[in-house]
Amino acid sequence: MDLKRFWRHIVMTPWQAAKAFPPKALEAIGRAVAEHEKRHRGEVRFVVEAELTTAQLWADLGSRARAVELFAMQGVWDTAERTGVLVYVMLADHKVEIVADRGISAKVAQPEWQAICTTMQEAFRAGRFEEGAVAGVHAIANLLERHFPAGDDNRNELPDQPVML
Repeated sequence: MDLKRFWRHIVMTPWQAAKAFPPKALEAIGRAVAEHEKRHRGEVRFVVEAELTTAQLWADLGSRARAVELFAMQGVWDTAERTGVLVYVMLADHKVEIVADRGISAKVAQPEWQAICTTMQEAFRAGRFEEGAVAGVHAIANLLERHFPAGDDNRNELPDQPVML
């Protein structure tokens, strides 16, 4: 186990997570998701997690593996066109992961997702959490609008509000 990583998770508190993503920021992210989902057939789920448990750290669970777990747990895979996208923010690790369902992965390459993650991480490093998150949602929406424009039956299949774990 990486002791530096372990201590980052131990000292991360729910208070710090709430300071980074206060209700106003969560509302802005939810509004951005809802606004953009009217223009594409994708479903975006935004999840913020402050820290992992000791058991998860001992198992050496990485941010990507945790994002994949949450992709399933949040039901992001369960959309009609397989167009779900999970944005996962792991505060203690300073990581952002984007997991896209297979319908989207067939059309959007991983480097495009990684570029969005990098942009968000840079904003977060500068303390601009709301701005970085909303910019990430906008960038994801631009990709989805290009490949999955809204159609006649554009149902909202997943909640738009972010989840704080």
